[in-house]
Amino acid sequence: MLQPALVEKILNAALESGGDFAEIFVEDRTDRDLGMLGGVVERALSGRDYGIGIRILQGVFSVYAYTSDLREEYLIETARKAARALKGSSGDLVLNFNQVQFEDRHPILQRPSASQNSRKIELMRQAHEALKASHPLIEQTSVGILNWEQKVLIANSDGLWAEDTRTYTRMRMSAIAVDGTQRQSGFRGPGAYAGLELLEQMDIAAEAREAGRIAGTMVKAGYAPSGQFPVVIENGFGGVLFHEACGHGLESTAVGIGASVFAGKLGQQIASPLVTAIDDGTIPNAWGSLNIDDEGMPTQRNVLIENGILKGYLIDKVGSRRMNMPPTGSGRRQSYKFAPASRMNNTFIAEGSSTREEMIANTEYGIYAKSMGGGSVNTATSDFNFAINEAYMIRNGQVAEPVKGATLIGKGLEALQHIDMVGNNLDHGQGMCGSISGSLPVNCGQPTLRVSKMTIGGRKGE
Repeated sequence: MLQPALVEKILNAALESGGDFAEIFVEDRTDRDLGMLGGVVERALSGRDYGIGIRILQGVFSVYAYTSDLREEYLIETARKAARALKGSSGDLVLNFNQVQFEDRHPILQRPSASQNSRKIELMRQAHEALKASHPLIEQTSVGILNWEQKVLIANSDGLWAEDTRTYTRMRMSAIAVDGTQRQSGFRGPGAYAGLELLEQMDIAAEAREAGRIAGTMVKAGYAPSGQFPVVIENGFGGVLFHEACGHGLESTAVGIGASVFAGKLGQQIASPLVTAIDDGTIPNAWGSLNIDDEGMPTQRNVLIENGILKGYLIDKVGSRRMNMPPTGSGRRQSYKFAPASRMNNTFIAEGSSTREEMIANTEYGIYAKSMGGGSVNTATSDFNFAINEAYMIRNGQVAEPVKGATLIGKGLEALQHIDMVGNNLDHGQGMCGSISGSLPVNCGQPTLRVSKMTIGGRKGE
């Protein structure tokens, strides 16, 4: 990492042309990626990336530059080149850096750098064997273990100095089932802000069997109907619907420029009174957690919606300037190659009082979305489109036959208002979220919940 004297020179160079704020982000990251296909190791990669990003602000106007050349003269010249995009002048900046103090909520028990690949391969082989044995129609398996350790330094012209080391581990397991001309996949991908202790403590065989069960079940499923039905969405990664359809619209990246359907609605009833939604970057060892965000601010628990009323947004430094609201510890970036933006960490709908069984029993005819897939959203309108990886019909208050090809279509605001039952079984699922500042680990969570009516895109009418 860089010494304070050099950092001060870089920040001074960045402000030579009239910026009112400058920041550096230094990153030293090591990645390790092991992959197994059909029980055979096919990928064993590792790499290190070291670089620095320099951001300059003038009001809400932002300039960003980055480099992996850490020679002093080159860093200073890079800052000066970036500063030339601005017009103005500034005096000398004399800094007395203040170290950001924070509680480390995420103990790492077994660092990936201290572990041998041989042990990881043993664990991957366990997953492969469980995948193969999970269903007679499984024809292909894929298993991967991804670790990365990231050391960061954030310093800025306000005198902030923050350093942290982050460690992430994830295991990805997928199976493909084949039945004649039909092929379906099943996937599980548990991960955490943790070391290899995550894998040692995990029931790998159970996770793998679940991936295989999904593939084997869905390959024999008929096609889903299309129309408007009640939908019961399972807990855990079912929260990706809220994450995409509503969460991105609550980020100041969109709200601050009026590109969100939620702009200007603070204090208004935007959802069912049963809905309380939270983004929390402090959950110990959670996949989307951080001690400090990528602007050097400690993360926090942000209540976004409380009993259906919009209470807050996710705000980074630029969003804070635009909206005249304090930042929320939500400035995140994939690496030094990206400027930070307001992003989610661990976003979830809080528990209610209903049970899954009550929701099913109170649904005469509808869809049970047991496992959600990916989707897309237009933040300006909240229009969304999501695939359901594992779906079942609900008939006469009971889960019936599996169906494939089901898609959820609608508007985030309408879906929030139509939630009429919220479960008591909160869980979280892990995913990677892509946006303006890159791809980031996030948790999506919720209890099981029911939306009284949603549009289902399928292949047949009923």
